[in-house]
Amino acid sequence: MRFGALKYALVFIIPILFVFGWQWGGALTFAPVLFAFGAIPLFELLFAPDPRNADAAEKEMMQKDRIYDLLLYLVPLSVYACIALYLFALSTGAHSTLEWVGLSASLAVVMGGLGINVAHELGHRNTAFERFLAKMLLLPTGYMHFFIEHNYGHHRNVGTYDDPATARFGESLYAFWLRSLSTGYRSAWQLERERMKRKKQPYWSLHNEMLRFQLMQMAWWLLILLLFGWQIALVYTAAALGAVLLLETVNYIEHYGLSRNKVSDSRYERVRPVHSWNSNHYLGRLMLFELSRHSDHHYQPAKPYPLLDHHADSPQMPTGYPGMMLLSTIPPLWFYIMHKKLDGVEAGPAIAA
Repeated sequence: MRFGALKYALVFIIPILFVFGWQWGGALTFAPVLFAFGAIPLFELLFAPDPRNADAAEKEMMQKDRIYDLLLYLVPLSVYACIALYLFALSTGAHSTLEWVGLSASLAVVMGGLGINVAHELGHRNTAFERFLAKMLLLPTGYMHFFIEHNYGHHRNVGTYDDPATARFGESLYAFWLRSLSTGYRSAWQLERERMKRKKQPYWSLHNEMLRFQLMQMAWWLLILLLFGWQIALVYTAAALGAVLLLETVNYIEHYGLSRNKVSDSRYERVRPVHSWNSNHYLGRLMLFELSRHSDHHYQPAKPYPLLDHHADSPQMPTGYPGMMLLSTIPPLWFYIMHKKLDGVEAGPAIAA
């Protein structure tokens, strides 16, 4: 299965294109953006999704093949290499405004589409090394609280009013950004407060992981400011924000309009494949380490990415993730298409904006 594992190396096209754009300059600095939101959506419109699942023998081989994990471990090196190249390139002062914008937009794709996505996968692993890598991939975007909120908040509350990352029926992408950004951050502090209370540890101490995250992020930005100046620090911050908005756009499309029923006054039904939108479009699956098989991920969060399955009862997106992300930026068109899809979905729409 080594060739099967190596097909996921396709994701490294993004950092390679970033280096290519840096080297050649001009409009080519937008190469990762054009590939992610031009070439991939076009490919996924032209080719049918692939709902096939690996059989038991294939999955057993996948579990033994370390290449699947090694590819994930290479991502932090790629992301940090692109960040270093970006900062030192801009510090030369030899780039036009177009190139600053192109490099910043492309870095957002590298940090968000590649870095945060792999941080999500590694954050669900059990080893200290993998969870450390997950946090290091979140550090450059200033979004380390995602590690806490996603694992201990989102997976518990998905499909309910208590979940910042579940987009409500009729809620536009832009309204969702504002709500999710603010409430997700507050939720992570509250989750950490509850953990400190259970462990009988002082809240305002370095035992508090949220406090450690803030200190690490401030140190990261201070380092950039001291080494490269306020202008580059400001432009870098814009790139980091772009990466965060990519993540939140993914959150928006993954659960839009879907909800879980209450089985008692204080308890919801178990999370099932019907509570997440799924996409089997093949190129997007490879580029996102199977994130688009999101229904199975929420059904079995600890399952490694190559083992994720298609479920016949999960709601299916009309196209792959990049195409759906583009569609979500036009709310009237998004509502027109997705509300028709929701009519035939068991889990929605029950949460109104």
